[in-house]
Amino acid sequence: MADALHDQRLMDIALALGRRGLGNAWPNPAVGAVLVRNDFGTPIIVGRGWTQPGGRPHAETEALRRAGPAARGATLYVTLEPCSHHGKTPPCTDAIIAAGIARVVSAIEDPNREVAGRGHAMLRARGIAVDVGVGAASALRAHAGHIRRISEGRPHVTLKLAVSTDGKAGLAGRKPASITGEAARARTHLMRAANDAVLIGIGTALSDNPQLTCRLPGMAARSPVRVVLDTSLRLPLSGALAASAGEPRVWVVAGEGGGEDAERALRARNVEVIRCGLRGARLDLAEALRLLAARGITRLMVEGGPTVAAAFVTADLVDEAAILRAPRSIGEDGIDALEGMPLSALTASPRLRSRDIERIGEDTLERFERI
Repeated sequence: MADALHDQRLMDIALALGRRGLGNAWPNPAVGAVLVRNDFGTPIIVGRGWTQPGGRPHAETEALRRAGPAARGATLYVTLEPCSHHGKTPPCTDAIIAAGIARVVSAIEDPNREVAGRGHAMLRARGIAVDVGVGAASALRAHAGHIRRISEGRPHVTLKLAVSTDGKAGLAGRKPASITGEAARARTHLMRAANDAVLIGIGTALSDNPQLTCRLPGMAARSPVRVVLDTSLRLPLSGALAASAGEPRVWVVAGEGGGEDAERALRARNVEVIRCGLRGARLDLAEALRLLAARGITRLMVEGGPTVAAAFVTADLVDEAAILRAPRSIGEDGIDALEGMPLSALTASPRLRSRDIERIGEDTLERFERI
């Protein structure tokens, strides 16, 4: 039992390290790794690693580099099965074998068909003890973006809503409203930093003129790719998004026909235009997500507005929801958080369940996850 408790605690450390790469490691998964020696009956960490920006170096090789010769005979705790194939870097399994690791504790198997158990099998074939499943539930959440992209060809989608006590997200006339307090807004910036991309509709871009960056001290570089659903290419060149395109990047998902002049003007401002098919008069959301996944996006945060939010709910493309509720009302003439449907279409959906509720200043954050 003591060994199992040690394994869980050390895997928790690996998971915490892996979270450092969320929103920063795509297109690769944000993996965490810890190297531990037990020479004197007490676990001693000799190396730590997490997936570096852009997806490499991988967490395992980072931990091995930091441990140096102390890695020989150690146990490696890793949040995802080590890779076993040659990509842009050599397989992590080769590095683990060469370092003389005695045991590998892996949270989950990698669904990538180029790995899919082969990494574990290669390690076992070289006499390395391999245990799989410690911290699996937490690892499945941590690697939800990677798993969703591999298994379904789309990013893992988190819908974030800020709503008043009467379920409103804006003022009459579709005017923006400051609904939540400063602490909740800071949490939103942290959520942006943990996602590869943040998405809004053109209506929100026109009415709010948002920046969609992470504006916490020292975290500007962790801002996600900013995506606008803009069927007819109406994004203004003078707006905050087009004016700041480049770093962080701005992608506009538009319909397949027309707008060549607008596209050229946007591209001249470093805005990437992605053409997508329509479903009726609107962009095909499923195709749009596939196009984002093809560009490496694994975790997508949808911030609005009400029309886009309702479209994702209707299309059953919400994997998680983060609802920030403020203790103030807007009134009957305010804009509903979900266009044309009650908030209960999300909160009481049979596809989602409430995971937890957290107090943030005067506001609350309730998180839902796909069942």
